[in-house]
Amino acid sequence: MFETNVGRLEAILAQKTTLKDLTTAQLVEFAVRRGEGLLAANGALTVQTGKYTGRSPNDRFIVRDRVTNDTVEWGSVNVPMQEGVFQRLYQRVLDYLAERDQLFVFRGFVGADPAHSMPIQVVNEYAWQNLFARQLFVRPQGESLQGFAPEFTVIAVPGLKVDPAEMGTNSEAFIVISFAERIVLIGGTAYAGEIKKSIFSVMNYLLPQKGILSMHCSANVGAEGDTALFFGLSGTGKTTLSTDPGRRLIGDDEHGWSENGIFNFEGGCYAKCINLSQKDEPQIWDAIKFGSVMENVVIDPVTRIPDFTDGSLTENTRVAYPLDHIPGRVPDSRGGHPRAVVFLTADAFGVLPPVSILNDDQIIYHFLSGYTSKLAGTERGIKEPQATFSACFGEPFLPLHPKKYGEMLRDLVAQHGAKVYLINTGWSGGPFGVGKRISIAYTRAIVKAALSGALVDVEQRVDPIFGLTVPTSCPGVPAEVLDPKSTWADPEAYEAKARELARAFQDSFARYGSLGRELGNGGMKI
Repeated sequence: MFETNVGRLEAILAQKTTLKDLTTAQLVEFAVRRGEGLLAANGALTVQTGKYTGRSPNDRFIVRDRVTNDTVEWGSVNVPMQEGVFQRLYQRVLDYLAERDQLFVFRGFVGADPAHSMPIQVVNEYAWQNLFARQLFVRPQGESLQGFAPEFTVIAVPGLKVDPAEMGTNSEAFIVISFAERIVLIGGTAYAGEIKKSIFSVMNYLLPQKGILSMHCSANVGAEGDTALFFGLSGTGKTTLSTDPGRRLIGDDEHGWSENGIFNFEGGCYAKCINLSQKDEPQIWDAIKFGSVMENVVIDPVTRIPDFTDGSLTENTRVAYPLDHIPGRVPDSRGGHPRAVVFLTADAFGVLPPVSILNDDQIIYHFLSGYTSKLAGTERGIKEPQATFSACFGEPFLPLHPKKYGEMLRDLVAQHGAKVYLINTGWSGGPFGVGKRISIAYTRAIVKAALSGALVDVEQRVDPIFGLTVPTSCPGVPAEVLDPKSTWADPEAYEAKARELARAFQDSFARYGSLGRELGNGGMKI
């Protein structure tokens, strides 16, 4: 069956109506001509993705087969699909492809380090999604397509909606990864982030088994060649804080840490742009121009000027743009071993300090906890922030057991002497709905001080509930901001909320069994 499907896919892609390796301008022209989107006043292509404006985790599957049976951490994140069900779905996708008047194919790579790069192809029914793939993955250079043989193929067909009862899915949409057949099938949803994150999941499976840590983080490098990593889920500030005019960007979301240092998986950025500010995020603002793709951003029907404050379609408005839209970025998307590692969290409880310095046990405890607030619109059905724990700050994309990634990070940090910080970009003065989000100016000042090493030798205190080491001063930040309790009107209410969050940490970490006791519960004092 597999050989038949491979041959049939190759035959479909060999048709004259299949358009391969189109340029940015060509893909924009096709998208506009086909009515897929409009050109905005800033030059970007703007599209709408329908009811799927974020990832659909309940529709994601991994095929359980000879390759994955004993290696994947099966459960609510990695839901198995039987081989026979997958083959039936694959046939349906091929039938759908064969009926299209036009198909678009991008051929490129994942991984900026040639020693660990993987060739891929992305097959799309929409020109705009093919443009997304072209901007987000590593584009071929020179003669790199000679003898090209993709190791993984992504097929994205938003127009194909299936009957769950017939096809064994949970809804009309599906995202299915087959590691044995090196295929990703995406249907029923036009949200382009599914393309990007499916390949990220693939890298999270393949690379750790080769001794390379795959990470859901952004990365940049300073004037002295000092590399920094920023871990965090959507909405915590990974893209905003790593896109810094004073430092050169390596990448905003997905990286590997190998024997050679840090390398970006991607060739572009996929930034949230709700409430995007030219003042606070000038590099992202300026990057949104011709060649960029804006998803679900509302534009004026006459002037075509985007309204980044309008979340009527979704709070998860997005823009995809190539890295070369960022001035001064690292040309080869690679950096040395990091000196600083930052865990970002957007604490909706309003009780975590804006910055803490983690000890060895706390590094693995907070990495495996991956605490933040799930923000509205990032996933379907989320209407307001919710406290959530996502292992390694990216659990939805981890096919292996989280401890595998945690142990690798611990060993690499120790080997290269990196300092690790927990930085809260969330609420101060009270929980969400009462307090206010910490000023981005303060957060930038904290990040600058952390990366320069300025926080290591200042006076510090130990938080009595979370056990975190907290600097009592930071250039550019009022001292009271560094102590969250002092920002609350009611100290007793702060204590109660802080203990509530600490208990939530402990409850979440219980799934790791005795490891929590070995790590001293991450310093939590309840």
